[in-house]
Amino acid sequence: MADPARARRLAVRIRQIVSATIEMQIKDPRLGMVTITDARVTSDLREATVFYTVYGNDNEIEDSARALASATGVLRSTVGKQTGIKFVPTLTFVADIVPDTARELEQALERVRHADAELARAREGAEYAGDADPYRKPAVDEDDEDADLEDDDVDVPAEAGAGRTDDFADERPSAAAQRSAS
Repeated sequence: MADPARARRLAVRIRQIVSATIEMQIKDPRLGMVTITDARVTSDLREATVFYTVYGNDNEIEDSARALASATGVLRSTVGKQTGIKFVPTLTFVADIVPDTARELEQALERVRHADAELARAREGAEYAGDADPYRKPAVDEDDEDADLEDDDVDVPAEAGAGRTDDFADERPSAAAQRSAS
């Protein structure tokens, strides 16, 4: 196992060497506008993955992938000569999907911004469908207010009416009435 810092340094150096070699030495007509975006080396320094992007349509991307696959031997020997390491890692080229993902995210964000602007325009002259305060409140009649005032005037001990509601007094018989009926 090599030092992780050494693996990172080697990956950076491989990225530099491969990009310069593609630009200066590889003359394959299938090779389009290729950009080396990243390189990663395993911790044992035996394998290197080189990420690239291609500017162009799907056909140019496929042609560039074939050109890179055929130039792998030349690129690996150039990496070996310029780094001077004992074992040159095998190179694997992988198309980088980060730019495509970023483009898709930008398009999605633009659609969301457009939808937000549409909602803001629709909201400008809108009013509530019902009341501004949607919570229910008990209706108060004028007659009920007078009855409440009359009930307040009567002094009833607090324990006398505790636990009993007058609304259901006629509907349910008391416990004593139930015992006497049995």
